[in-house]
Amino acid sequence: MIIRPLAAGDRDRIHEIVTATGNFTLQEIAVAMEVIDDALAGDPDYTANVLEADPGRVAGYECHGPTPLTEGTYDLYWIAVDPAFQGSGFGRALLAFAEADVRATGGRLLLIETSSQESYGATIRFYERCGYPLLARIKEFYRPGDDKLIFGRTLQPAEALAKPPKEAGASGAPG
Repeated sequence: MIIRPLAAGDRDRIHEIVTATGNFTLQEIAVAMEVIDDALAGDPDYTANVLEADPGRVAGYECHGPTPLTEGTYDLYWIAVDPAFQGSGFGRALLAFAEADVRATGGRLLLIETSSQESYGATIRFYERCGYPLLARIKEFYRPGDDKLIFGRTLQPAEALAKPPKEAGASGAPG
């Protein structure tokens, strides 16, 4: 498994993946591709990475970026794994990669928005298993009966993750 930056040759495969998930409307797929096009054009608001299950075989992708008018808050705009590869840990790997990138750029909070529709149940459970609690629900945001769910997590600074834990008695006190 390799995670690398998005390349122009990945565009068609990403379209296939987003379509294959079966969760997105045609309009949502069009927006996902607009964001990919912006990332490929070098728009600093979007960072996109792909995961290759095998060399040259893209199995998933993620796209994140800074939230406008905030300090250190980022949005995970899209994350999708080909249904043939779901349950293989690829989604978790992509999310961890995005978190590391957010930390490296001074980010402190990562937010994820999704739908409350029953078809998103696996997605909701995925975010919860990855340590993202539900922070907000906006009733009927997308359409009647379809709430907007906002999951989020405060990210520890990269340097805090790199420090080894203190051992008992390391302060000089009897341990």
